[in-house]
Amino acid sequence: MSKENYNVIGVMSGTSLDGVDLAAICLKIENAKWSFEITDSETISYSDAWLSRLKNAVEFDNLELIKLNRDYTILLGSIIKDFIEKHGLKPDAVCSHGHTVLHQPQHGFTLQIGNLPELADLVAQKVVCDFRVQDVRFGGQGAPLVPIGDRLLFSGYDYCLNLGGFSNVSFEKDLARIAFDISPVNTVLNFYANRLGLPYDDKGSIAASGKIHGEMLSALNALDFYRKPFPKSLGFEFVRESIFPLIEKFDTTVPDVLCTFIEHAAMQTALALPGQSGKMLVTGGGAYNDFLIGRIKHHLPKMEIVIPDSKILEYKEALIFGLLGVLKLRNEINVLSSVTGATRDHSSGVIYG
Repeated sequence: MSKENYNVIGVMSGTSLDGVDLAAICLKIENAKWSFEITDSETISYSDAWLSRLKNAVEFDNLELIKLNRDYTILLGSIIKDFIEKHGLKPDAVCSHGHTVLHQPQHGFTLQIGNLPELADLVAQKVVCDFRVQDVRFGGQGAPLVPIGDRLLFSGYDYCLNLGGFSNVSFEKDLARIAFDISPVNTVLNFYANRLGLPYDDKGSIAASGKIHGEMLSALNALDFYRKPFPKSLGFEFVRESIFPLIEKFDTTVPDVLCTFIEHAAMQTALALPGQSGKMLVTGGGAYNDFLIGRIKHHLPKMEIVIPDSKILEYKEALIFGLLGVLKLRNEINVLSSVTGATRDHSSGVIYG
């Protein structure tokens, strides 16, 4: 499938559990340069029952995971089909990430549910999906995958920072694209906001009312992950096994936890960058957290931080998985070994329908 213009639907569900992001995208290649337009976009929130299942999936046994995968594929198919009908779309393909429930590349394993072949039948479209498994099989982290899109679509920035369930960054170094996960962000912030009966801490106002807990901050910054060289990636297992037990050792308030964890995330962001100046694009739900952005600016005073319009801010990952799908259809490289640590660059994903 080699042509110059593609109309695709990018579908993404992140670890922050905000919902399913869908973006109808026009991608165009001209003189070896890609451009894009997001024409329609929507986020479909999860029901309370689905939130509970997805939050607890890390504890499921194999049979429970098989059922979860089937059920989630049906849910995802319904959501995508409704989106296509609502906007009158005729896509060349649906390019779907699925939802990560297990990510253990050190054990040669990663699982994104919603990538079963039945998805193509449910949406009555060609589907490109399951982008991470092949990379792990090639010895890579299976993550992050977005940096190929940063290189091809957002080359005007020195750094691309995403603040989602976890933060990750990508940049060019010695003619290679480098990228890695930095730290947990919304997986932790939303968990503690939930304790107050809130889905999230709006603009970081609760965190801003708290105080930094010095001992907790030091303990967080001392975690082994932050001393590891890239490539490296994070999954919810890290939060469950390392972050939550550490925080719970301290008897403090939710505002103080939020304040302390934001300071931790901001400090780790600054430490992760090889240069402390330049132009950095910031996307993901964390870009709406004014207190977090303020602390990042505090630790990177010479960095020009650019927060784009809401479509790019909220749907950049869906956009880039649309691009990954198109690259797969063209049989072109869509995963960079310099990013994931795989044995080679490759064209990842499976095509159904």
